[in-house]
Amino acid sequence: MHRQLRSLPREVWLVGLISLINDGASDLIYPLLPLYLTSVLMAGPRALGLIEGIAEATSSLLKLVSGGLSDRWGRSRPWIVAGYGLAGLARPLLALAGSWPVVLMLRFSDRVGKGLRSSPRDALLASVVAPEQRGLAFGLHRAMDNAGAVIGPLVAAGLLALQVPLRQILVWSLLPGVVCTALALALREPPRQAAVQAGTATAVEPVHWRFSALPPALQRALPVVALFTLANSSNLFLLLRARALGVPQAQIPLLWAAISAVAMVGSTPLAAWSDRIGRRRLLVGGYGAYGLFYLLIGELHGGGPWLLPLFASYGLFLSATEGVEKALVADLSEPGRRGTAFGWFHLVTGLTVLPASLLFGWLYEGFSPQLAFRVGAVLALLAALGLAALPLPDHRRGSGG
Repeated sequence: MHRQLRSLPREVWLVGLISLINDGASDLIYPLLPLYLTSVLMAGPRALGLIEGIAEATSSLLKLVSGGLSDRWGRSRPWIVAGYGLAGLARPLLALAGSWPVVLMLRFSDRVGKGLRSSPRDALLASVVAPEQRGLAFGLHRAMDNAGAVIGPLVAAGLLALQVPLRQILVWSLLPGVVCTALALALREPPRQAAVQAGTATAVEPVHWRFSALPPALQRALPVVALFTLANSSNLFLLLRARALGVPQAQIPLLWAAISAVAMVGSTPLAAWSDRIGRRRLLVGGYGAYGLFYLLIGELHGGGPWLLPLFASYGLFLSATEGVEKALVADLSEPGRRGTAFGWFHLVTGLTVLPASLLFGWLYEGFSPQLAFRVGAVLALLAALGLAALPLPDHRRGSGG
């Protein structure tokens, strides 16, 4: 594994470092946003729901636009720089907000930044590594991203314990934003013409936005990924279930940090494993494990000291799926059009998250937590069976695919 990691191009490590710093800053601010809205700006849950709904929907749509345009222009770095720069500027400006509509505008800007950078960044990662290293590259990226998700909340908790004012914490988030933008400017991408001559990219063509223009294998795979996303509702419900099973309120943030820590440790080796055994096999196992985990959590009736390691094991599911899904998209897409392919992937999964959470919340509150988790488990297991049955090419080394 160490030799494989050392063989990865500089850009993979640089993109991972940028994600670590950016996610650390984002997860430093994200848990504080509800506190800031309620205690400083005197806004309520409706305002928070409106802010998050508009922001996430905009981000999902922009990922397709930025991916397609990055393919057309043959450049990923400008989109990555603009995306991280916009997000890095919007976060500290929250400290100057005097009302929740201003927070809406800034949170909207932050998600616009994510929409601009995500698909071009994933396309860049796919273009700088060989097909047999894609799982390793995307797994390392997710590992470093999850490291930021561990660091950010812990720093936020420490600063709040030291009674640092919320506005001051927001202002200090400018520093990681500047660092991320500077690192993004240092990225290098393969010259497009050289890639065309080498046969690893196609000539510049108009963007084909239609779903039907995607490769047939990718058209078959994305609906299955969408079905699984419908099962994969907001992780906040998982934390809500943990609280109902007896996990003390003070340990809930630590529980999420533990899940992120497990995902951080497991993402690289598990995603790299997909380079050897195939993406489909690992994803089928990950989807199935998620379904079984949901069945177990839904049927529990009491807590105990074993709940913390049980919930932390959820991080293994994240390790086996997050990076591997992106590696699969890269395998099934065409060189020179990967930005558009990742745009469709992000759009499909992003727009499915909302109905997934609405369905789960309706079942959880209107009927029972057990029914909500059972439905999620059934959908995940159906997705696992659907993916296992799909005719997909095998991109492993020496497989002939």
